[in-house]
Amino acid sequence: MLEQRIQQQFFDSADLQYQIAEGLARPIADAAQALVGCLTGGGKLLVGGVGSAAALAQHFCASFAGRFERERPGLAAVALAADAVLLGTLAAREGFEHVHAKQIAALGQSGDVLLLVDTLGQEASLRLAIEAAHARDMSVLLLGGRGTPAMHDLLGETDVLVAVPHDRQARVMELQLLVLHCLCDAVDLQLMGEQDPV
Repeated sequence: MLEQRIQQQFFDSADLQYQIAEGLARPIADAAQALVGCLTGGGKLLVGGVGSAAALAQHFCASFAGRFERERPGLAAVALAADAVLLGTLAAREGFEHVHAKQIAALGQSGDVLLLVDTLGQEASLRLAIEAAHARDMSVLLLGGRGTPAMHDLLGETDVLVAVPHDRQARVMELQLLVLHCLCDAVDLQLMGEQDPV
């Protein structure tokens, strides 16, 4: 019984991937183009995650600043609120919903890109972060779940929404990790060309 339940988790995840692959390919490609434009224009990527998505944001930054699947020079990426002391201080002074917005206002510059990862639908935090990015003339890439399209009214022409259409947080996070890996691969491909077969 337990083994069947475990297998079902794999099947459910694979089914969701097949169902949404075609629909998410275009927004993921658009997001990758925005990242490449930012980086080749001398900009940097600010990455924020709300709740458990903060770990995804940090993983993505490590893949950018370090390496993804092949060696390359590090790419400019900063994980917002990655420092526990900074996070605690900003949250105590401003309220948690202001944490990303304060860092964006301090670090963001015109031409930079903000990548927000959200699995919980933290509307107040997302709104403030998006508004702070737009105030700094930054583009926004919003990676969310089923409820995230409600944020679409805040997004501008150069912004991209990649929404995983599922209700279970575990499935959303699994697919968000895949989307982030797709972005890393697409950026590497565009910056360095095809990789030789191993």
